[in-house]
Amino acid sequence: MSHLNGPDYAMLGGYFIIMLGVGLYFYRHMRGMKDYFTGANRIPWWLSGVSFYMTSFSVAAFVFYPSLCYRHGWVGVTLLWVAVPATLFSAGLFAARWRRARIDSPVEYLETRYGPVLRQLFAWQGVPVKIVDDGIKLYATGKFISICAGIPINYSILGAGSVMLLYTFMGGLWAVSVTDFVQFVVLAAGLLIVLPLSISRAGGISNILNNSPDGFFNLTSPEFGWSYVIPLVLLYSLAWSSINWSLIQRYYCVPTERDARKVGALVVALYIIGPPMMFFPAIAARQFIPTLADAGDIYPTLCAQLLPAGMLGLALAAMFSATMSTLSSDYNVCASVLTNDVYRRLIRPNASQRELVTVGRAMTLFIGVIGLGAAFMMARGKAEDLFRIMVTLFGIATAPVAIPMLFGLLTRKMTNTGAILGFLAGIGVGLGLFFLSRINRDVAFMGLAWHPKASELTIGGFAIKMEIVMFLGTALVTFTVMALASRLKPMDAADRGRVEAFMKRLEAPIGTLEEDPSAWAQTGTIMSPFRVVGFCIAAIGLLMLGVLPWVKDPMAFWLDASLGLALVAVGLAGIRRGPRAVPPGRPTEKELAG
Repeated sequence: MSHLNGPDYAMLGGYFIIMLGVGLYFYRHMRGMKDYFTGANRIPWWLSGVSFYMTSFSVAAFVFYPSLCYRHGWVGVTLLWVAVPATLFSAGLFAARWRRARIDSPVEYLETRYGPVLRQLFAWQGVPVKIVDDGIKLYATGKFISICAGIPINYSILGAGSVMLLYTFMGGLWAVSVTDFVQFVVLAAGLLIVLPLSISRAGGISNILNNSPDGFFNLTSPEFGWSYVIPLVLLYSLAWSSINWSLIQRYYCVPTERDARKVGALVVALYIIGPPMMFFPAIAARQFIPTLADAGDIYPTLCAQLLPAGMLGLALAAMFSATMSTLSSDYNVCASVLTNDVYRRLIRPNASQRELVTVGRAMTLFIGVIGLGAAFMMARGKAEDLFRIMVTLFGIATAPVAIPMLFGLLTRKMTNTGAILGFLAGIGVGLGLFFLSRINRDVAFMGLAWHPKASELTIGGFAIKMEIVMFLGTALVTFTVMALASRLKPMDAADRGRVEAFMKRLEAPIGTLEEDPSAWAQTGTIMSPFRVVGFCIAAIGLLMLGVLPWVKDPMAFWLDASLGLALVAVGLAGIRRGPRAVPPGRPTEKELAG
């Protein structure tokens, strides 16, 4: 049932117009492939870091985790806090290496490090799963909007999907990064309103602490203990350093390896602060919403109860902004793989920069339309289970793909043969475990026991969730086979020479090698990020101030007015800080910072 009215729809409409305006602005600046897929390595670290953060979670952040917090307490925060050590691992070991790889797509380096087969294998393995997974996320977002706004789900899917696709199609990575920052501002504004209102409605912090169930603020729960959390940290660490292409892209789109490390540091800070702010309202809700048929509806229910007209539209925009960031980033990075690793590598090696931008836009449309089609099929009640099975099957490849990618950046010892055999062995083990998980009855064999109702495998009396077993099993087998095969069949002289040249390239700081001067020359005049972001932040602030006449609650009124004025002030400061343009050619550090 819809709780939205005119001011809420105006807020949502203004938000979408800002998104499209950013894409339209950057459309004319996309002169070459590096502009479109890497921002010509000019994207500032603070913009890339916020984009990384917004890209790393989706609308599930406002469904799954809040439902855990509502039912079990602080463990929901803990499960998202695993991103902190995962990002420390990713940034500490790999951020500089990804930047020094000097690549235009995340699998490009695999041909130099291993061979053409692995590059194509990982490209064709990775793109389909991301398209299907994006379709599932778009369906979930459309369903979320449909429930909150009372819009038919097909229209909500089409509206949200089209806006994301259009601004990504027009402005490439620059548009994706700037809109991610705007969506971060919207998310922060929404949280800064919902958080104090929920605490006030619950009777204050002390009342929440005193009247919550026992163990509600423990870091773990019986269902999600340390045996689940620690392997989850390992899973995130591998995924965020390798197979999550859109996050990797945030490391290599910045000017230097120092900037790449700053990206990671900013993400760590945001993940320390963000989850408690996002999920504490769900914990507080136990005090004034004691029963709820579906705990996954806690955030929409909270917003409907707490927020006045106009601000509910802001909160709704904040909640699905996370998925918009994820999908737009996936569209861009998958298009980069199809353009750089398939079209340019296999079809048109001598394609001009203008042609590659045109192909990149076509690939973006192709990926977005296929994702929309998948979402529509699920909205019609068809193929949702099939799509989820497909994602699970492709997800089996997490460790078999991640381990060759990461060890290819870390060491000279792993060979092409070892990487391929390790990948195949890991996939084989993963498929075996997948088919075991489809058995709907208890099975015991040689000290192992499968319990389908709990989705747990018991090993020597120790129960482990099947998704954790799949990850650990495939990781162990992939690494073992890869290491043994590399040792038993070492590289020949030609391979050693190629790998040595690649590793020396990774050791060379940015600025010490010739870095595709033709690509720098293709880059045209681009407006300062400060100026563009400033305009968008000021516009969000004006939208918040515009709904004040409909805000009757005194506390909500002052929160909205204060945040609106602050955003206008920050936006105007950004507009004044940024120079009008960055001139073409290779940028200086001062130009990049401005």
